[in-house]
Amino acid sequence: MSSQSAIPNPQSAISVTFTLNGSSVTVEIDPADRLLDTLRYRLGLTGTKEGCGEGECGACTVYLDGVPVNSCLIPTYQVRDRKVETIESLDPRALEAFERCGATQCGACTPGVVMTAWWIRGHPDLLRTHTIRELMAGNLCRCTGYDGIVDSIKEALGER
Repeated sequence: MSSQSAIPNPQSAISVTFTLNGSSVTVEIDPADRLLDTLRYRLGLTGTKEGCGEGECGACTVYLDGVPVNSCLIPTYQVRDRKVETIESLDPRALEAFERCGATQCGACTPGVVMTAWWIRGHPDLLRTHTIRELMAGNLCRCTGYDGIVDSIKEALGER
């Protein structure tokens, strides 16, 4: 269950400082708060979406120290003194290939898909041993059939 309260219980609240999209932030949280909820409800960064809340769909993907993670599985206290990047950190032009190739429909999965795709773009060496579909396996989409997503990643990589 997500913790959407605006103010943590003052008797159990802890302070967590981390770098978020290039800026240092400090938040008072309940120790049980998930990073997903902290981003959305405490910090107002609603680009990160909750799909399943169980780490299965990838809609809540953010970068933690440069690596894609499911923010629904990360307790906020674990990001203390670390670097978190959300979809809001990306240049809006990052979405252009997704829009052109039909990779966005309902939008629920789009932020997580884009974050994972942009990570692949930054690590093209992975494509020597894995296909785009394999690398995107942690991101579920119920609308597109994945062809548009794969095509958009190929375009972003300059393969089309």
